[in-house]
Amino acid sequence: MDLLTCENCAFGYDGDMVVRALDFSIEEGGRLCIAGENGSGKSTLLKGLLGLLPPGEGVLRRSPALGATDTGYLPQESAAQRDFPASVFEVALSGRQNRRGLRPFYSRADKAAAAENLALLGIAALCRKSYRELSGGQRRRVLLARALCASGKLLLLDEPAAGLDPVVQGELYRLLDRINREQGTAVVMVSHDMDGIMDFAGKGGKVLHLSGCQAFFGGVDEYRQTEEGRRFLGR
Repeated sequence: MDLLTCENCAFGYDGDMVVRALDFSIEEGGRLCIAGENGSGKSTLLKGLLGLLPPGEGVLRRSPALGATDTGYLPQESAAQRDFPASVFEVALSGRQNRRGLRPFYSRADKAAAAENLALLGIAALCRKSYRELSGGQRRRVLLARALCASGKLLLLDEPAAGLDPVVQGELYRLLDRINREQGTAVVMVSHDMDGIMDFAGKGGKVLHLSGCQAFFGGVDEYRQTEEGRRFLGR
């Protein structure tokens, strides 16, 4: 079953389309890695998939099975986020905000979900630590826990491995692989780390290459044979 389907979609700002001619789908429990140069529309597309930007052209179809609280989002980290004055547990728990509705306080289930996701990512021992005191790799794990608290079926990640050393990057990809396999959460990832996303997408996933429009959508082996794939992979 497809969770989201773009049919000749375009997304942009104030009538100026940044990316056009999008025809692809995101399968339940699937993997999609989005590649392309800076300014090619990758982050804009993620905002469209989140529902923050309506399609300027075409149709974005959402499965009835994808509820309003079933999508988690890990944005690129900003300087303001790095200095966020809250505990690790509070940051993770804030991912449940979209499930609170009119309730003024987080429920026991919300707190249990935050604790469970921190444990899943191996950082339960940091729950009382200040977020601003963490290393880059630890912060990405906390933000991923927050996104998992918000998600049920779909996880959207914008440059999740940016600024991390190779060892921590490898740990992050293994965590995402585990989340996808064990929880059945579909993972959509924007990244410039081509080796990392080729390995991740190669496990039954797909690649979407953007260049102001959809230049390619398909499997990893096919992508490697395209002009875009050879150029980006340096082969």
